[in-house]
Order: sequence, then structure tokens, then C-alpha cells
Amino acid sequence: MEFVFGITAFLPLMTSAVAVLVNEHRLTPGEHAMSVSGSGFIESSIQHIKQLWTSVKQPNIFLPTLFIFLWQATPHSESAMFFFITNKLGFTPEFLGRVKLVTSIASLLSVGIYNYFLKAVHLRKIFLVTTIIGSALGMTQVLLVTGLNRQFGISDEWFSIGDSLIITVLGQAAFMPVLVLAAKLCPPGMEATLFATLMSISNAGSVTGGLVGAGLTKIFGVTRESFGNLPLLIIVCNLSSLLPLPLLGLLPDETGDSDNEETKHS
Repeated sequence: MEFVFGITAFLPLMTSAVAVLVNEHRLTPGEHAMSVSGSGFIESSIQHIKQLWTSVKQPNIFLPTLFIFLWQATPHSESAMFFFITNKLGFTPEFLGRVKLVTSIASLLSVGIYNYFLKAVHLRKIFLVTTIIGSALGMTQVLLVTGLNRQFGISDEWFSIGDSLIITVLGQAAFMPVLVLAAKLCPPGMEATLFATLMSISNAGSVTGGLVGAGLTKIFGVTRESFGNLPLLIIVCNLSSLLPLPLLGLLPDETGDSDNEETKHS
């Protein structure tokens, strides 16, 4: 146990050590005085809020942001599946850690896949294809819940690892266009503020999806001890991920490596 805590403490310390290598711009005395003065800070904050609102309300930014929120807000059954694999299948924390390691490696792999094969593909096409394939592959969890995987000679552990690997690669490849689109939409001078705002909206959509999924879990009567309707819950959640597809027209019709100015003025 001490070794585990030591490893988990060592990695953040490495981040702190690397932080000293960051090249920062030193403020001049005049800039520093303006940043620490109360009136200057308030005026600057108000100005930034106005600039942020002016940028966000533009249709070429607002409409893609709305799609990202709706795309992330579809319900999911992750909480119910967690209780199933721990309470029903008896997966140990050690095994779940291995699954997490596999999914982390898969995330890195998916970034490379996007960079080498998908960045020249139109964003709408990426969202369309990955959402449809992701919805279909998400249905494979029904095999694990019903035990059909064992009839094909695949153990629960190996099926869970393989399923997590494939779904993570596809999910991360689908999420990469969100990051690219958010970066492309940011106007000069407000890159950090607007990017953080767009990511916050995306996270808010994910939280909304979790809340809707929790509501569906309660409606279907799935608890930590009763999983009779879990297959139906999985099917409904995966089919619901297709609902935002008719709104793909809200996204700019261009590729991930196209010019940023073209995106902002399209």
C-alpha cells in the first residue's frame, strides 16, 4: 500500500518539478500595478466578460457550441455498469486498475489515429461515423450483462478489457474533433478564456448526460442489487446517442486542419 501511495505522490511531484521550466512573460511595473489594483481588475474583468459574450453569441461559435453540449448531454449507463461489474461480476480494484491502464494507452493511441488518419476528414463526417459506430459497439455491453460472451468462450475479464479498449479508442477519436473545433473557434486575444468556456460547456453537457442517465436508471429500476433491466437501459442510452445527428448542420463543413480564420468567418 505504501508503494502505491508513493507512486501516486511521485507523479504529481514530477509535474511540479517540470513547472519551473515553463517560460513566463514578466509583467512590467505598470502592468503589475494595473493587475493588482482593485479598479483595474474590475474594469478588466468586465471588459473580458463583454468580449466573451460578444464572441459566444456569434452564430459561427454559438451553434457549434450548442451541438457539442447536446452531443455530450445524451444519457449514459456508466454508473449502473460500474455496480454491475463490481457487485455482480466481482471485478477487483486491481483488475479495474488494469482496465484503466488499458484505456489510458488506448486514449494515446486514438490521438495518434486522429492525427495521422482523421485530421483531413470533415468534422461532420467524423461525428457521424464515430457516433454511429460508437452506438453500435456500446451495445456489446449487453453481451456482458446477459453472459452471452461466455457462450462464445470469452471470459468476462477479457471481454471487458477488449470492449473498453475498442470503445475508448473510438470515443477519444470522436472527442478529438471537439478539442480541435474549440481551438479553431477561439478569436485572437481570447483563446484561453473562450477555450475554457467551451470546455466548461462540454463538461456541463457530460454532467447533464450523467444526470439523465441516473434518472433512466431509476425509471428502469436498476439498483446495485437488481440488474434485470440493465440490458434495456444500455440499449436506450446507446440509441439516444444518435439523437444529435440531425443537428450536424450546426457544425462548420470543413476539416480539422483547415485554416482557423476560415472557421471563424464561415
